Amino acid sequence: MNLELRHLRVVCAIAETGSVTKAASTLGLAQPALTAQLQRIERTLGGPLFERDRRGARPTALGELVLARARVLLPAMKGLQDEAARLAGQDGALGRYRFGGVNSPILGRLVHRLTAEQPQAQITTYASWSGDELASLVAGGRLDFALTGVCGDAAPPTEFGLSWREVAVDPVLVLLPESHPMADRDEVSLAELRREQWVAAPGDGCFGDCFAAACARAGFTPRKVYEADVRGCMDLVDAGEAVALCQATFRPVAGLVTRRLAGTPLRWRLLLGWHPDSPAARVAESVLEHAVAAYTDSLAAHPDYLAWLLRHPDFGARTVPAQPGVRTA
Repeated sequence: MNLELRHLRVVCAIAETGSVTKAASTLGLAQPALTAQLQRIERTLGGPLFERDRRGARPTALGELVLARARVLLPAMKGLQDEAARLAGQDGALGRYRFGGVNSPILGRLVHRLTAEQPQAQITTYASWSGDELASLVAGGRLDFALTGVCGDAAPPTEFGLSWREVAVDPVLVLLPESHPMADRDEVSLAELRREQWVAAPGDGCFGDCFAAACARAGFTPRKVYEADVRGCMDLVDAGEAVALCQATFRPVAGLVTRRLAGTPLRWRLLLGWHPDSPAARVAESVLEHAVAAYTDSLAAHPDYLAWLLRHPDFGARTVPAQPGVRTA
């Protein structure tokens, strides 16, 4: 592993808080993820950086050396970035936006908004089934932003040092053929679907632990789960061979209907991620605003869901004010 500036920030955070647990909270990371990251840093540097006991974490001699260098390098790099930005005369816009998405429902509208605002900007997109792959590409400088989602309270990829912000939180719906016996209802309980077969697209996190746990709470284990791309999922549902979970902003398709799950047993959090040391970080808040607006635009095709959101303010677009330095949504 090559040592990076984000690794030095980890070391400084642990030293400043005196605790791996407190440092994880400060950095917005899960404690096990930060512990694993520290272990990789220590292996790279050849020895332990902290002595850890019930009283906390104290730097070793090697740790003090690393801290001394980090406290010089980090401000110097920040100064270099600020000076380079001023010299380049940047006006808060990028000349290039590179987005990666996992089944993102707002990517098209986000690109449309940015293109209208900055017609000279070069905008490219990249599709992946893996949120980890997108986070890795952002951390490596090959993408500027990642649009992905996580189920419930699950954490986005944390080991790449990205900043994550919520765009929206939606209940997960079920996709049914119009001929389904429950298609004429506003909502369906998960237990009533116990005899159904399911289909999911790769990368759909709700078909991991969250979905299995929700089914267990409803008293059953899901039957066969097919895997197909999005078009294949719709074909299997249309053929009556399966039902599918879908995002609330799923665009209506002839022959198919979306219905709410009673009690909203599953939630989907749409996230935007970027690396805090990248040029994209300078425009991240603006891109986040466009992403939220793109999500809001998508609601026009779903008047019933929009009316439901007005009665359930805990869901929908996120309007949390900017919080510099926050690393998770």
